Amino acid sequence: MVLRKLIDGVAMAALVLASVSPAAAQSVASTAPQDSPAAPPAPTPGAPAAEEEAVSVDLLTAIPDQASVVMPALTFTATPEIEVVYDKYYYFHRADTSFTAALADLRECDAFARGLTTGIGYTSTPYPYAGTMAGALGGAIANVMVMMIFGSAEKRKLRRTNMRRCMHYKGYERYGLKRDLWEKFNFEEGLSSVKEVDRQRYLAQQAKVASTPGIAQKDLGL
Repeated sequence: MVLRKLIDGVAMAALVLASVSPAAAQSVASTAPQDSPAAPPAPTPGAPAAEEEAVSVDLLTAIPDQASVVMPALTFTATPEIEVVYDKYYYFHRADTSFTAALADLRECDAFARGLTTGIGYTSTPYPYAGTMAGALGGAIANVMVMMIFGSAEKRKLRRTNMRRCMHYKGYERYGLKRDLWEKFNFEEGLSSVKEVDRQRYLAQQAKVASTPGIAQKDLGL
């Protein structure tokens, strides 16, 4: 119901825009600057696109020196407000596990959690705008808005679920953590991703936590 109201409202706005008279449109166009913008420079053949990140195989497979990996702070005083969001903010740990093994496990589970889809797809514009130009424009705008509002949160939730299942299957326990401490060595992935160099740095820190001896708390389970 909320989605249909959103699409209906956007479609109405698009219908108003589409109903502007040609004379008014011509008047607006006559006041616009006449100089056309300069064309962007042509990309160099063989060069990667600016938005594409070049990732080397070494970055994905290299094992950093454990001593060089920063150990995150894990000490905090639990409160009911902190504990209620342990489903989002936590870390993994497994006794008698090496840093190398923990990093391999985290990388494997992270690979499984990449490229997830939300299941939120295109929704056609409802009557009375279906089949009209305003309806098509309104539907397109509304679907983008829906994806921005709901799609990103759903992808973050799916990634958390997959990471928890995968690491639980590998025998890791899950311990709750305060949000500001969690944010120091973790990342969330919705409609946008993190740079690979940052991703691997976070995973290395998570591996150091997961393999550090002497850490023992209440296991939250799956």
